[in-house]
Amino acid sequence: MVSADFSVHPGAVFAEAIGNDRLDLLTDYPFTRLANLLAGVTPRANTAPVMLSVGEPQHPPPALIDEALRANTAGWGKYPPVGGTPEFRAAAGDWLTRRYALPAGLFEPDRSLLPVSGTREALFMLALLAVPPRKAGRQPAVLMPNPFYAPYEGAAVLAGAEPVFLSGTRGTGFLPDLDALTPELLERTALFYLCTPANPQGAAASAAYLAKAIGLARQYGFVLAVDECYAEIYLDTPPVGALQVAAGLPRGENPWANILVFHSLSKRSSAAGLRSGFVAGDPVLIGRFSRLRSYANAGMPLPVVAASTALWRDEAHVEENRRLYRAKFAAAEAELQGRYGYYRPDGGFFLWLEVGDGEEAARRLWAEGALRVLPGAYLSRNNPGEANPGERFIRVALVQDAETIGRACAAIVRILG
Repeated sequence: MVSADFSVHPGAVFAEAIGNDRLDLLTDYPFTRLANLLAGVTPRANTAPVMLSVGEPQHPPPALIDEALRANTAGWGKYPPVGGTPEFRAAAGDWLTRRYALPAGLFEPDRSLLPVSGTREALFMLALLAVPPRKAGRQPAVLMPNPFYAPYEGAAVLAGAEPVFLSGTRGTGFLPDLDALTPELLERTALFYLCTPANPQGAAASAAYLAKAIGLARQYGFVLAVDECYAEIYLDTPPVGALQVAAGLPRGENPWANILVFHSLSKRSSAAGLRSGFVAGDPVLIGRFSRLRSYANAGMPLPVVAASTALWRDEAHVEENRRLYRAKFAAAEAELQGRYGYYRPDGGFFLWLEVGDGEEAARRLWAEGALRVLPGAYLSRNNPGEANPGERFIRVALVQDAETIGRACAAIVRILG
């Protein structure tokens, strides 16, 4: 038997490291950082862990998911088309028209909507579509809120753009300050990720705010990507949407020019494992996105498409979902009102609590109460001359039942004081 010799020979010459070195520009993913922070910290005995770090809904998924999957098993044997089915596009398009009071017939789902296997992959892949090698003769910029959803940064960096972090603080209403954007920056902007309601702060952009963002996108020629995945979880008023605002603006042949919106069933329908959502808006961008995805995406399996179609057609489970979240916020508010800057968010299911030092608070809550929360700094970046907008905060995901949330919030008060 002859064995290969993989020993290093004197004088050997090695090539540069293999791979895309842009990956080295990224920090560890937030939950990897949290695992490292809490490594070696053992919660006190006889305390059951309560996971409040991940925004993973714990409500039972609607029964109609299983029904639709079972009724469409033949689809498992077929390659799914990138565009899904006409039934899916119609259901999602009808929902958009109802939810955002769009004029009848204005939104054309067959031209302006694509299914996606969860919005994370679509939000990430969008940068490959939107970012050119150069913009205004310089490195393109990708704008994003700060704090932000981690795939925004990853997408920008790996597409070769400069990620520009726009701090959202209490002073800016927890949204980026559009008035602070300079013409020099806007001229080289290729893509602007905007999350409303915001993750983690829960702030929803107003119609005037969205109209200004749309105007800037059209004036400076960039893609406005509006992540509306939390728009169906709200306490009082349904958050306004970007397409809703665009429909009310003076419009030419393309009312959705420069705009893409993203919606998901993960939060709306407590179906994170279904990996189902859609992107909608500018038909020119949708056409180009479809072409890109035909190369890079396997498509949503047809049984999942059928289940998703049923979910977009049904509102009863969404109303029940909101009822459960309202009960959780009531339980949290009973314990936290007047503490840690507590406020009722416009949408979403997170608390954004100002605790002084987010990392230290997360360690203490895990060690003393087996409560796992996410330090705000793991969702944000430092900007020169500015305080990190997440450093003093923790994000608490209200994904457990109301009774558990009430006990957890009482423990937060007891531990942090």
